Amino acid sequence: MFPFYSSWRTRLLLLLLLAVAVRESWQTEEKTCDLVGEKGKESEKELALVKRLKPLFNKSFESTVGQGSETYIYIFRVCREAGNHTSGAGLVQINKSNGKETVVGRLNETHIFNGSNWIMLIYKGGDEYDNHCGKEQRRAVVMISCNRHTLADNFNPVSEERGKVQDCFYLFEMDSSLACSPEISHLSVGSILLVTFASLVAVYVVGGFLYQRLVVGAKGMEQFPHLAFWQDLGNLVADGCDFVCRSKPRNVPAAYRGVGDDQLGEESEERDDHLLPMHVVLTFFSIFWKGNGSRSGTSRALLSSALGHVPRNLD
Repeated sequence: MFPFYSSWRTRLLLLLLLAVAVRESWQTEEKTCDLVGEKGKESEKELALVKRLKPLFNKSFESTVGQGSETYIYIFRVCREAGNHTSGAGLVQINKSNGKETVVGRLNETHIFNGSNWIMLIYKGGDEYDNHCGKEQRRAVVMISCNRHTLADNFNPVSEERGKVQDCFYLFEMDSSLACSPEISHLSVGSILLVTFASLVAVYVVGGFLYQRLVVGAKGMEQFPHLAFWQDLGNLVADGCDFVCRSKPRNVPAAYRGVGDDQLGEESEERDDHLLPMHVVLTFFSIFWKGNGSRSGTSRALLSSALGHVPRNLD
């Protein structure tokens, strides 16, 4: 019987060592959020949210509030143990004056849900209240709000609701870009028009170039489609700008202008016939003052020949 007894003791020792190894392995293994429901039957939506927060698993967040002996430090981790790593706590409260640690919420009772720009993470199963809330277990509610400029920041306690008989909680807030809904980028109308215009220009240039080169047989700059038009485009734009922007007509008659020869007409040669030429007048008066009758007759003849007629009452 001795061999049988020795074999039984050996088997018992092996089982004991195996149990210790399993226990040590379980204790050293990092705990994570345990959602409500049996293993493999958790809510797919909650599992997706936990996976969404995975970049925060290795981060620890702290916040200090209060003064003097009422100063408390809150330590929070997302789906990882906080504090002394032996209680399965996800959020703990530490009294700074005496170092007492109070578990506000544990990982084994995790609830998580979200909205368009926020995620609500709830840890239940914390240490019991001493004299409040019917001595129920504490509960931590962490409101993670959308902030696209930071991965995770601004962890702060908001308030503690312990004036009720039950359903008391600690409320915390934090910012994270992980709480933001995915950005859906849509092209604006202007962008669509710009892309369309650029595409049409590209088709025009490439197609026109190929046509000019392969069909027309153009070389050099002549391969560019409608080259003459584009070369004259500056002048066309200037003419259009001149037409649109100038308020004064281009062909405005001047305020003062010269008179052309065609507008003067022909002058009448007889309009000055009634005026005596100056030399005739001087000759006439010279003869008149001398009083010579013969010369008076001669003067008449001269005046008649010069003027074509002589007044008859000169004598």
